[in-house]
Amino acid sequence: MGQLPVQSSGQLLCNLLKERLQLKNPSASVHCVARLKDYKLVFGNFKGMVSDRWHGGVATIERSPGDEVWGVVWRMNMSDLESLDSQENVTLGAYSPVELSVTSKKEELSCRTYIMNSCIYAPPSPQYLKVIVMGAEQNGLPKDYQEKLRTIKTNMYEGPLPMMKELERIRRAKERDCKDPDESTVKVYFQ
Repeated sequence: MGQLPVQSSGQLLCNLLKERLQLKNPSASVHCVARLKDYKLVFGNFKGMVSDRWHGGVATIERSPGDEVWGVVWRMNMSDLESLDSQENVTLGAYSPVELSVTSKKEELSCRTYIMNSCIYAPPSPQYLKVIVMGAEQNGLPKDYQEKLRTIKTNMYEGPLPMMKELERIRRAKERDCKDPDESTVKVYFQ
């Protein structure tokens, strides 16, 4: 099957976390970390409608000369493209897929990312920001960029998020699957 490089710096920044992206796109695999020049990360909601899933603003990118966004380039089967578009609410008009040029340590790549339409700025929930920071750590984004992510102000939402429970369930299952038969050690599976 054909592989599609997909850049996670935009709305997909929340999908820096492997477990999050692979929930609906099982063929996704990390290709490299890359930088998107002249864009910045912002948070908001499509037409001001708060995300039921995340209870706050969600990530997108916008042009901003001199700024940069770091993310992960994923390789995916073309057969997952429809699922990815659905996950990013393309059919609802919330996001538009775009092709942008990103730079890794080794090469320049053309990647698909998503930019929110009709974005009304809003801070993210602490849980959503946690998923982004966990993904940045998991994939080794530059330390100064990780620190910049940690300083983003949230909306202080404290209620439950079903997505967080699902991610925790997946992480616990992976930890269980990675244990040695004698249960005394855990094999490294990320970070």
